[in-house]
Amino acid sequence: MAQISFKLNGVAKTVTVDSSETPLLWVLRDQLGLTGTKYGCGIEICGACTVLINGEPEKSCDVSIGEVAGKSVMTIEALKTDPLGARLQAAWLEHQVPQCGFCQSGMLMAAFGRLKAGESRASTASSLSNICQCGTFQRVKEAILGLPGIA
Repeated sequence: MAQISFKLNGVAKTVTVDSSETPLLWVLRDQLGLTGTKYGCGIEICGACTVLINGEPEKSCDVSIGEVAGKSVMTIEALKTDPLGARLQAAWLEHQVPQCGFCQSGMLMAAFGRLKAGESRASTASSLSNICQCGTFQRVKEAILGLPGIA
């Protein structure tokens, strides 16, 4: 058994896990009940499980809970608490991005992390590599490019 302490969505958390190698994704979903972060491929390709770790987009299926000890993790559940995150979510709705919605939390988190780090809308829209089976990529790009107040 291992106890891991980290900051989750701005709140200090300590979790007890069987192994510090347990993927962060499963701790978020199964132990902490934050089901907005989705399991997609499990091999760090699709991006459905994207969260921010210390402000950087990371795929939580391939990050162990031990790797986030002492770090800050942000999930889709906290996105609306940031003004940019709230505007990004509003743009997603305005452009009717979600179809099934399964991949959307990962896409939002990846886009948010890049934009928050100062990447341009054009660069973020063109380089987002998350996979969407419904094919909403054009609407994702339109939502990102239409964000006011960002270059």
